[in-house]
Amino acid sequence: MELGIGLFGDLSFDQKTGKYRNAGAKIHEILDQVKLMDEVGIDVFAMGEHHRPDYAVSSPEIVLAATAGITKNIKLASGVTVLSSSEPVKVYEDFSTLDLISDGRAEIFVGRGSFIESFPLYGYSLNDYEQLFDEKLELLLKINSEENVSWSGKLRAPMNNQTAYPRAKNNGKIPIWRAVGGTPQSVLNAAQLGMPLVVAIIGGMPIQFKNLIEFYKQEYKKAGHDESKMQIAIHSHTFVSNDEKVIEEYFDSYKSQMDRIGASRGWSPYTKMQYDGGRSKDGALFIGSPQEVADKITYMKELFGITRFIGHMDVGDPSHDIMMKSIELFGKDVKPNIKDL
Repeated sequence: MELGIGLFGDLSFDQKTGKYRNAGAKIHEILDQVKLMDEVGIDVFAMGEHHRPDYAVSSPEIVLAATAGITKNIKLASGVTVLSSSEPVKVYEDFSTLDLISDGRAEIFVGRGSFIESFPLYGYSLNDYEQLFDEKLELLLKINSEENVSWSGKLRAPMNNQTAYPRAKNNGKIPIWRAVGGTPQSVLNAAQLGMPLVVAIIGGMPIQFKNLIEFYKQEYKKAGHDESKMQIAIHSHTFVSNDEKVIEEYFDSYKSQMDRIGASRGWSPYTKMQYDGGRSKDGALFIGSPQEVADKITYMKELFGITRFIGHMDVGDPSHDIMMKSIELFGKDVKPNIKDL
């Protein structure tokens, strides 16, 4: 099983100045953090895409390209590329270029995203929400698998025997994962297309997703895809420390970001009871000591048969030194304990 770390580039809000932390400083910290991930043996790094003042990264491929030159082994993925508001040709060309720079380490996680700011920003109508994604996914997969592409849809001009350049290292192909939040139709589509699956589990109890993942396995096999090539990942909020005081204090950072997001979605203020419940064995937060986190990831492996776990590790913008320690423990302590278990 592969072990990965995902970042969104969260920016903390200073109540005194009324401003978010400097995005440039955050991006430089991310580069240091990814370099450390590679050094401690993390298998995958996934960089999120957002178009909001509380996140530093709107262009994951640029940050990933910057990390390619300072890492050697770690796979570099978007987490996620908001495909509905992206141009598939540009997505392929950006990631094929990243693939060549990194000597074949690029991956793409495609999804609809959990925010809608990119739609008006790029001039897309939310009335076309579903059709935009379906058409663009179809085109991206075709570009990825065929050198000379002819395609037509309703929301984009057709392609007529055209090629996206440069071609990626592995016969032009880049691994493309389907990232979902729990919608059965999305899972069904991924299974029918034979795409690797990433399920975001960030609340409630992971066991609630068991039927959904079993549904994916069933439909994947039913569609005639090679079972030996099936890949399933989960993406969950994660933070590691040997100091219980640090874990307790992290609640404030975590709550601040959850409340900022929740304010626009009608959520109640995040509570310490939710935090502690999420940290329990049955909860969806992988926050605790290296052994606690390793035990929960091992449980996910047993529960779902996952081939990859991605720990989303910068919710609420914890300080750089605490992040670096969490990454170090994730690679040096959590990963070996999962293998042993």
